[in-house]
Amino acid sequence: MTVEVSPASFPLIGIRDSGVGGLTVARCIRQLLPDAPQLYFADTAHVPYGDRTPQEVRHFALNISQFLIEQGAQIIVFACNTTSAHALGAAREKFSVPVFGMIEPGAKAALQIAQGEDIGVLATQSTVDSGVYPATIEKLHSGTRCWQIACPEFVPLVENEQSESIAARRACRYSLKPLREAGVRTVILGCTHYPLLLPILQDEAPEITFVDPAEAVAHEVACLFKGVGSSSAPQDVYFVSGLREGVRDWIEKLMKNPVPDIRRGPVFDLPLTSEHQNYETR
Repeated sequence: MTVEVSPASFPLIGIRDSGVGGLTVARCIRQLLPDAPQLYFADTAHVPYGDRTPQEVRHFALNISQFLIEQGAQIIVFACNTTSAHALGAAREKFSVPVFGMIEPGAKAALQIAQGEDIGVLATQSTVDSGVYPATIEKLHSGTRCWQIACPEFVPLVENEQSESIAARRACRYSLKPLREAGVRTVILGCTHYPLLLPILQDEAPEITFVDPAEAVAHEVACLFKGVGSSSAPQDVYFVSGLREGVRDWIEKLMKNPVPDIRRGPVFDLPLTSEHQNYETR
């Protein structure tokens, strides 16, 4: 079912993530662009992306992006660091609409705070393995040392609404230990799920400044639409590829939407089944 869009309405912003983490980006965009309607896609049939191959991540990213564009999205936001690491370049080559990623905005924000000191990154294993954050930081400010820590427990904890649990505190403490011992004082939250653990992270390491790339990405998106507005309330639509408890709760909590329009989206499985179209081959 295609989302109906009025020609005079604010441009539709398509936002995609493996699950609910991208809602932290959607929330920041909503704060800066309160009139902009959003199409959000949570690929909960395949969450987490952190242990996926780059080829799998690109497959999901390109298919879902094509789907959102067909629904009327006029820009795409990869509200996922793993997707940004492995699929941003391919998406920008493939699609004519603007495509935003998380990595460079987050690195720039961290460099402004660190002022030449070491920078830490908490991220998924796939993002760590890609080396994209150290490479980007080196490109932007040669000589800045980047410490990467893979946090495989973080995404499942958030997806299962355990972000305030004892297990979450234990995982945060364990992941922060090497950064604290190294004296790192600026840390990028290199996965959009991780800001949902921020209260515990800050409590465990009050001396560290945590950088959420979502804020920088939202500012980049907002710059595209200066002077554009609408007198009507935005009508957001949320697509979910798999049945996952907690999605509605996070939408209500983060987006302040008591009656969200949640629809079942397509599942772009690997390998592709006959009922799903391969957008990568278009």
